[in-house]
Amino acid sequence: MITETKRTSEELIAIEEKHGAHNYHPLPVVLSRGEGVHVWDVEGKIYYDFLSAYSAVNQGHCHPKIVNAMKAQAETLTLTSRAFYNDVLGEYEEYVTNFFDYDKVLPMNTGAEAVETAIKLCRKWAYEKKGIAEDQAQIIVCEGNFHGRTTTIVSFSDDDNARKNFGPFTAGFISIPYNDLNALEEALKLPNVAGMLVEPIQGEAGVFTPDEDYIERAAKMVQAAGGLFIADEVQSGIARTGRLLAVCKGCNCDTPKCDSKAGFKPDILILGKALSGGAYPVSAVLANDDIMMVIKPGQHGSTFGGNPVAAKVAIAALEVVREEELAKRADKLGNIFRAEIQKLVDESDLLVKVRGKGLLNAIVINDTEDSSTAWDLCIKLRDNGLLAKPTHGNIIRFAPPLVMTEDQLHECVAIIRKTVTEFRK
Repeated sequence: MITETKRTSEELIAIEEKHGAHNYHPLPVVLSRGEGVHVWDVEGKIYYDFLSAYSAVNQGHCHPKIVNAMKAQAETLTLTSRAFYNDVLGEYEEYVTNFFDYDKVLPMNTGAEAVETAIKLCRKWAYEKKGIAEDQAQIIVCEGNFHGRTTTIVSFSDDDNARKNFGPFTAGFISIPYNDLNALEEALKLPNVAGMLVEPIQGEAGVFTPDEDYIERAAKMVQAAGGLFIADEVQSGIARTGRLLAVCKGCNCDTPKCDSKAGFKPDILILGKALSGGAYPVSAVLANDDIMMVIKPGQHGSTFGGNPVAAKVAIAALEVVREEELAKRADKLGNIFRAEIQKLVDESDLLVKVRGKGLLNAIVINDTEDSSTAWDLCIKLRDNGLLAKPTHGNIIRFAPPLVMTEDQLHECVAIIRKTVTEFRK
């Protein structure tokens, strides 16, 4: 009989360091199990997950409905490619287009793939419907953006770490300051503008939350100028901000088909991450027929995009959002969280501010971006049973699963308070 020796966290980290590419700098914790809002490391210590795999696990770790849907489909049919029809994709396409109120969906796998798809779709529409000369289309983007790490996407990033030594880069983008309507107005006067690609909240930039009316006014300006407004809701969507989509206004219902949107809707909507509840790579680009139908057979695709497992998982993930009213929960808990953390900000010299919407929040640390303070604070949070990660050096993002209870949230606030209060630089 062979007895398997269980490896320690240190041993597993060493294996990754030796055999894996060093393109990430993870917090030193090795997780082996997750359930709901909790994760466990290989030694059995329990933690609150306050990152949710960058908002992919909105429905909580290993949600039984999502896992069961994945298991059942995996035992029946996993992949046909799009060379053939399958008996699940159409069901999913009908469900997701009704759910988000669009005519068509183009299924992909990852967020970056979906962003690339939206860029291609916008350009093709511009040439074939708007009449822009081929290869001349310009798409407006915002400084501080994070839409992925493909060559095209980092072409319009202003993160030097993401760009250096990866060129030459792709042309066709106009970068303007985020949350600046005057800059957008000037950019729209430039020739060959096909549209604007923007995050309703810039997550990687430290949960940079724009003015309340910025997104709606920007969308209407772009549309009035004859361009397409593209909302990247890969991180902010699927109830994370207390709305089904961050672009939604007013209420926290579970459907975009409501009066609160007052006629505003993205021309192209990009979804990913929580579209599968973190169980499987699933992303989607949604648009109406007049935009989506410029793509013809053979012009875009993906072997795994729209596979049966992904389709079943996405349906189950969206059903959980609606059945458990996760948008309402995120809205309520987010208000409580920011109010409690604001008290800590007022008391502590270590914190500058708290910002966010719903359960997508961040605290800004009173130190420079090149300091280790935010990282060191995350290590202390880990030691006290809560996992979070810095972004942009001196900012810590807080994004727990939306299935969290109010009692659990208060426990987490207590951990954060204890950690900040006892922290020494």
